[in-house]
Amino acid sequence: MSTTPPLGVACPTADAFPCNAGSLEIISFALVAGVAGLFMSFFLTKKLDRMPRGSDLMNSISDKIKSGARSFLVTEYSYLIRFVVVTAIALFCLYFFDPVSTEKLDGMRYSLCFIVGAFLSASAGWNGMVVATDANVKTTQAADKGGLNAALQVAFTGGAVMGFMVVSFGLLGVSLMYYVVGLGYESASESDILTYSANALAAFGFGASSIALFARVAGGIYTKAADVGADLVGKVEMDIPEDDPRNPAVIADNVGDNVGDVAGMGADLFESFVGSIIATLVLAEDDVVGIMLPFWIAASGIIASAVGYFFVGIKNPNASQKDLLMALHKGTIIASILVVIFAAIIVTILFKGREAVGWSIFGCIVLGLVAGVLIGQATEYFTSYAHWPVRSIADAGETGPATVVIQGLGIGMISTVIPVIILAVTILLCDYLAGLYGIAMSSVGMLSTLGITLATDCYGPIADNAGGIAEMADMDDHVRETTDALDALGNTTAATGKGFAIGSAVLTSLSLLAAFKSKAGIDVVDISEPIVLVGALIGGMLPFLFAALTMLSVQKAAGAIIVEVRRQFAEIPGLREGTAEADSDRCVAISTKSSCQEMILPGLYAILTPLFIGFTIGAKALTGLLAGAIISGMMLAIKMANAGGAWDNAKKYIEIEGAKGGKGTEVHKACVVGDTVGDPFKDTSGPSLNILIKLMSIIALTIAPSIANEEDWANWYWGMIPLVIMIVGTHIVYRMFWRGPITSDPVAPPDASNLSSVV
Repeated sequence: MSTTPPLGVACPTADAFPCNAGSLEIISFALVAGVAGLFMSFFLTKKLDRMPRGSDLMNSISDKIKSGARSFLVTEYSYLIRFVVVTAIALFCLYFFDPVSTEKLDGMRYSLCFIVGAFLSASAGWNGMVVATDANVKTTQAADKGGLNAALQVAFTGGAVMGFMVVSFGLLGVSLMYYVVGLGYESASESDILTYSANALAAFGFGASSIALFARVAGGIYTKAADVGADLVGKVEMDIPEDDPRNPAVIADNVGDNVGDVAGMGADLFESFVGSIIATLVLAEDDVVGIMLPFWIAASGIIASAVGYFFVGIKNPNASQKDLLMALHKGTIIASILVVIFAAIIVTILFKGREAVGWSIFGCIVLGLVAGVLIGQATEYFTSYAHWPVRSIADAGETGPATVVIQGLGIGMISTVIPVIILAVTILLCDYLAGLYGIAMSSVGMLSTLGITLATDCYGPIADNAGGIAEMADMDDHVRETTDALDALGNTTAATGKGFAIGSAVLTSLSLLAAFKSKAGIDVVDISEPIVLVGALIGGMLPFLFAALTMLSVQKAAGAIIVEVRRQFAEIPGLREGTAEADSDRCVAISTKSSCQEMILPGLYAILTPLFIGFTIGAKALTGLLAGAIISGMMLAIKMANAGGAWDNAKKYIEIEGAKGGKGTEVHKACVVGDTVGDPFKDTSGPSLNILIKLMSIIALTIAPSIANEEDWANWYWGMIPLVIMIVGTHIVYRMFWRGPITSDPVAPPDASNLSSVV
């Protein structure tokens, strides 16, 4: 076995631990921590089970939300099962019939990794969503009977179940598959087996990325179609409060919070978590210590996050937004400090005799952690109404919705500066300290505390739904005041989480790009070379195409919701007065059907474009494609996420703080319009771009052995297969879903000033 570590410094004790560790020893700590994380999820779930659910009315509303969320995921997964089966067969054929490969079982290994990665990603999303929908109504009840801290604890516990499930499934899945795919090699040396196992894990990341893409896109389209439809007809046209039970789209809006911001975000970061580990394993090649390190650091992060969970809470029942934010930050800070301590101990154990190498990599781990925190803080500055950027948007509302949109776009664009500087410094320092392996380890470090970071993010939609249930159940004002405070905090943590997700996606994608170059046998890429430049141009265009498709999908689905809500207000007597019940099931069905149909085309382009470029032109062009997509995708994602978050909190600033005259004013209505534009920015298109750049990078790594060391255009005929599928798929989707009006019987908007027009 080779004992050369990633930095090329010989291991001085090749016959002793850790240099002589076998596969089970490599993953041992990861298995222990993964199981511990599952026990933590089980403990938190049982804790939630013991909490009261409130009145029958509250439970009825909650059950509708849960039923809608389940219905959506069942429909979505019915589409995805077919995709997983077809792709698994394609991977099997690709490696079974590969003339270069002498290991015919590689087809089975890659297919198995793909299926397991997809299954675990879908399972994490499903289980986390089920717990979140249970926590919604319990948060409302806690706000009524226990106050601010009790409600905070319930909502955060619901989010923590999702957090620990994601990291546990991810670490256990990667660890076990790393061991399993290494079995069955009869003639290969032990060092070759380590390399082959890491290569096959790219398919695990491919499976996780695919589910994440569809979950993020479909969930994002669902939640924003319902949200936009509910806001435009309810708030603007009908002048009724948010989450008013008379609005038929309110239940669908609450369902969307769960399927988009819980299941979707969980799948997104599950992909980043496993992708960062896989990239590091590939770059480590056959170095045992280099392979062990990402497993052990990720494992220590689960333990640290579990400790950090118990520090979240607040004593002051009248706490300000700043105090509430600090109550959540305490857990993340504690977890981050513990990871640094654990990382120092792990480096001391694993790098005996070559301490200089170990401490250089340790520096990269810390840099990744710090970068994640700083990007979160920068995002908070641009999206929290405690700071100038958001308040400037509210000021712009004095001259109408157009200036609100203009100001928000400007804020979103300028918000790209700080994260880019942070990531650039991190990449340069890590490259200086430990090369490409160090950059990959910085990504592992950033995501090491994902258990509690994701809990903080998933807390937001739970608090939002709790407020919706309080409004629909007509509970006392103090309940809604409590849930509003938690919801406003959730908007900030969600925006911060999106910034963190973008930063981790960029570092993960860069690591995967470096791993692809290594496996494809590419030493130098010349950007002036025509095929590389063409690849970069196409890659730079793809995020814009992807964002455009998802934005158009939201517009189309939201249009269908708007038409339906208008129809119900016009045709159901007594709905406006509250004497009749809205048909919320119809809006849920429209959102479910629209979002699952609209996810097909973006997914088709995201998966098939790198296959087309890689097989048709070659590895260098594919490298250019990935580089172009990472750069433009990052900028567009930051701009859209931060602009959307700023528009949202400008509206909240007016509603919660009473700024600019408070609710119902012309300034408020202008900011509602801005928030409507920002909704698909921050919850659909922006977050989906994270997955786009990671998915294309992991696909490139998956096919790298098939195109390695090949001449440009050598296998162009294989590239015609994904091209034909894209063309035919586009034609079918266009004819089935994109042509024609939103509905065959559009309903004119009712006149909210004349109530008789809606009866």
